[in-house]
Amino acid sequence: MNLLILFVFLLVVLWAFERFYLRGGSRANYPVPSDPDVTRVFGNGRSPGPQQQAVEQAVDVLITQVSSALLGHRLREARAIVDSISDDRDYVSRFITADAGGIPAEWVLAPGAHPEKRVLYLHGGGFVLGSPKSHRTITSKFSEITGCAVLAINYRLLPKYKHADCVEDCRTAYRWILENGPEGPAKTRQLFFGGDSAGGNLALSLAAWVRDNRLRAPEAVVAFSPLTDVTFSGASIRENESTDVMLKPLLKMLNRLPQFIKSWWVLWTYRVRPGNPVVSPLLGDLSNLPPTLVQASECEMLLDDARRYVYKAHASGSPIKLQTWTNVVHVWQIFDPHLPQAEEAWDEVGVFLEDSVEKEE
Repeated sequence: MNLLILFVFLLVVLWAFERFYLRGGSRANYPVPSDPDVTRVFGNGRSPGPQQQAVEQAVDVLITQVSSALLGHRLREARAIVDSISDDRDYVSRFITADAGGIPAEWVLAPGAHPEKRVLYLHGGGFVLGSPKSHRTITSKFSEITGCAVLAINYRLLPKYKHADCVEDCRTAYRWILENGPEGPAKTRQLFFGGDSAGGNLALSLAAWVRDNRLRAPEAVVAFSPLTDVTFSGASIRENESTDVMLKPLLKMLNRLPQFIKSWWVLWTYRVRPGNPVVSPLLGDLSNLPPTLVQASECEMLLDDARRYVYKAHASGSPIKLQTWTNVVHVWQIFDPHLPQAEEAWDEVGVFLEDSVEKEE
């Protein structure tokens, strides 16, 4: 009997530890903004065209190859496959190798890019894959539409390193870009943060850290399909599994796990508790943040990560917008100019950033 009582006691302790410490307690129901300018849906009633179908087929092949390599513990091969997506593309930008305070990086310079106007871009890839090379379509476009020099960093990746190392590299690069440009030491005159998926997570986390430390804030932040809650509690993680051709093979196994097990998996994999706002920006203080644009797909598994972050930030008084598109893949902006919805999304990014600069002035 005593052993049974002890066993039950230990189960209760483990449950409470996971529920209130690892996961960080319950989630609030963040109100939908009443201001129609905060949220906007694009593509309603538009059927997937041949370009979108071609993109989905290409993504399916890519993810199948990457998943096979990861399941076979061939991490180097998986990373090479992801990096190869930039191989057959033509760019107007120049790519210059850089050392951002000890962090490997590259400057991306479209014609006419101003060296004192800068973007710090953080690539996606689940904190495991991706590099400045894999995301050159995005960084080149960022430089084109902003006239900025874009710094894309090669932050340390899991599983060799822990999530805290990814975060520290981003902070180091932020400090460095304030004082250094593509032509050498020079203070920044204009600064934006950008990121997609896991990189969107890092960009949003970095913006909060800059605010908390009263450092020089970026003029604006752009996050494409950001991961904002690594407790994976958003409804779309489950509801959009069948429609997300990119993330389904990587996240569907998580959906088969009880929440209790998910929390311990995150702690083991990321080496940080999932309820920590540094890794789950949704769970932090979202007041007094810089102007932020979040774009996401209506059919992706991270849709509610984007929605809930925007709803909470707006309720906290921060200037923020959510733009969603129907019938597109996760981080479809990387398929510009082949996908009309990607061009449309980039047009919106350009308008948002221009408006943000004008308001600052």
